[in-house]
Amino acid sequence: MCTLCRPDHLDLMSSIIKMDKLIGVTEFKIHGMDCAEEVAVLKREIGPLVDGEDNLAFDVLRGKMSIMNSSAFATAEIMRAVNRTGMKAEIWSEENKSQVAEPRGVWTKHGRTVMTIISGLMTLAGFVYHAISGGGVGSALGSEGLGSSHAVPLTARAIYLTAIVAGSWYVQPKAWLSLRRLRPDMNLLMTIAVIGAVLIDEWLEAALVTFLFALSLALESWSVGRARRAVEALLDLTPPTVRVLVDGRELETPSEQVALGSIFLVKPGDRIPLDGQVLRGTSEVNQAPITGESVPVLKEQGAPVFAGTINGNGALEVRSTKVAGDTTLAHIIKMVGDAQSKRAPSEQWVEQFARYYTPIVFAAAILVGLIPPLLFGSAWSEWIYRSLVLLVIGCPCALVISTPVSIVAALAASARNGILIKGGVYVEVPARLKAIALDKTGTLTEGRPRVHQVLPEPGVGYRELLEIAAAMESQSDHPLARAIIDHCREKDIQRRAVTGFIAIQGKGATCSIDGKSYWLGSHRYLEERGEETPEIHGRLQQLSGSGQSVVVIGDERRVVGMITLADGVRQESKRIVADLKRAGIEHVVMLTGDNKATADAIAAATGVSEVYSELLPQDKVNCIEQLVAKYHHVAMVGDGVNDAPAMARASLGIAMGAMGSDAAVEAADIALMSDDLSKLPWLVRHSKRALRIIRQNISLSLGVKAVFVVLTFAGFASLWAAIAADMGVSLLVIFNALRLLHSRS
Repeated sequence: MCTLCRPDHLDLMSSIIKMDKLIGVTEFKIHGMDCAEEVAVLKREIGPLVDGEDNLAFDVLRGKMSIMNSSAFATAEIMRAVNRTGMKAEIWSEENKSQVAEPRGVWTKHGRTVMTIISGLMTLAGFVYHAISGGGVGSALGSEGLGSSHAVPLTARAIYLTAIVAGSWYVQPKAWLSLRRLRPDMNLLMTIAVIGAVLIDEWLEAALVTFLFALSLALESWSVGRARRAVEALLDLTPPTVRVLVDGRELETPSEQVALGSIFLVKPGDRIPLDGQVLRGTSEVNQAPITGESVPVLKEQGAPVFAGTINGNGALEVRSTKVAGDTTLAHIIKMVGDAQSKRAPSEQWVEQFARYYTPIVFAAAILVGLIPPLLFGSAWSEWIYRSLVLLVIGCPCALVISTPVSIVAALAASARNGILIKGGVYVEVPARLKAIALDKTGTLTEGRPRVHQVLPEPGVGYRELLEIAAAMESQSDHPLARAIIDHCREKDIQRRAVTGFIAIQGKGATCSIDGKSYWLGSHRYLEERGEETPEIHGRLQQLSGSGQSVVVIGDERRVVGMITLADGVRQESKRIVADLKRAGIEHVVMLTGDNKATADAIAAATGVSEVYSELLPQDKVNCIEQLVAKYHHVAMVGDGVNDAPAMARASLGIAMGAMGSDAAVEAADIALMSDDLSKLPWLVRHSKRALRIIRQNISLSLGVKAVFVVLTFAGFASLWAAIAADMGVSLLVIFNALRLLHSRS
């Protein structure tokens, strides 16, 4: 037995999997956290209270903040610190756990919208009043249009001021916090820009910028809410109640209250509420929500079923094998949420860029406002106005939101297709892969032997040989014996009565059938019996050389026939290997512990380009190290914990058939929830598409800012146009990222 499969090691692995349940974690619902910039604010404010940012994790799309080792920190103090940022915190609970949970209270729910509407109406009212009282629209705009200096009536100023206060109501607490910590962010940039516009008597500009900024925040909040609803639709698959059977009666019970081992009823067309095992009934179940499989799977007595899958036309009685919080789907949802804390390289780059970008823009704006008037005698009002435009352009919101929304959309689409990616850091890796190493058994092959050829000798019938084999193998539990029995059952072969059965350990067996002696065994056993002829030897060598295992059957006088078996190649393996190469994987490598002849035969049948055979577990690790040194970006695909050491050493570990197996999920960076190898080419293409969209978003965000910087120095940009452009870009990058939600295999 492989050392990784020993019971004591599996118990240890199970303990590791459950360890997170022992660590104190407090989760908060954060209202108003819609942008990575706000995450940065929370990190700066909460980090010192919880012994550093390493104890914090954020899920922007679900509006959640998690604090590890939370028993050591005061919850009330943390909530007060969140409130100081202008956001609101409450304990994550059953009532607000939904990604789209509504904030409580009318004002909390609708306050931002109300203040934005007031700001817009007051800006319009101020403009109309100014136009009427000051001599027309030209007067309200200024003789030279927006951005020119002009007198504004006192009443119009009061109306504009109301618009400014309303529009900045949710911005000022964050701006003040940013100023106190000397960490300029978009809220402080906007506030300074508005105050500067007021000081140079550009009241309409100040009000318009405030309104547009408030509108952009409201639209951003709405668009992030749309992303939340999209992810919710993908992952909120389990029904809230279960039809528990108690003494023959159906009781509608909340799923979280159903005890382990309870028996529940699943009616035709229902979603299955919990993981379990079928006790009675037969039905086809659509497992696509978890595995992405396109064909329903037959479920009958003893078969496992999984929460979130959809029952077909039959009713099923099921015994629960996991409680609601521990189902396969619950683990998927948790990992998709937690995955956002493992940031992708592009996400880390954007955060680092924004960290330096905003202060640089702030400093540049100051220099633009001071140097031309001081050194060249230019008009103060003109260059201060341009410096304010530069401050508005410096708002990094579109840039910082472009990547996390893309990553989360990619994670959710992958989960929908039966692929669990355990962190944003792993979303981009498949796009960079140069080689994929595949374990043979259970990955390229079915993982169990099948009868390949039945070869009776002259004078012996096909069915007669199988009847002898079925009679003898029925006494054995060897994998080859089970394969022969299964083949005989498919061919409707009747077993003969057996007497005097004697198993010869590691070699074969002897018995009597209908009073006649027979033996069965390997090539080695035939040689030991001294009954091998040159002709038989040559045939056996040829069959073994083609990668097949051979069972030889003989009677008292001679060999009566042979049965060859082989681990069946998956029908789709050759097509999938070709698809991987078309997707850009230059080297598809097979690793196996089988002999070279078997490995070469499988490689020829599947189109694999490189083969490493006769490998021990440590040899697989060494092979992966060599491949990483040679190709740099290498994935290892295995069928569970047996391949864990090699998967850990690869650039990316991918587990096959992880549905229902906590150990397999934990062992890999990415888990294919079913045994469907065709998900691999889709994963590579999906990763490349995600990386392409991330690059598009970053390029668009920076490109628009570069254009406005040029326009600012040329004197053609205005405050309101800069904020409108930034708002438009923010929405564009969000909707561009959400296209990833519709990626289908």
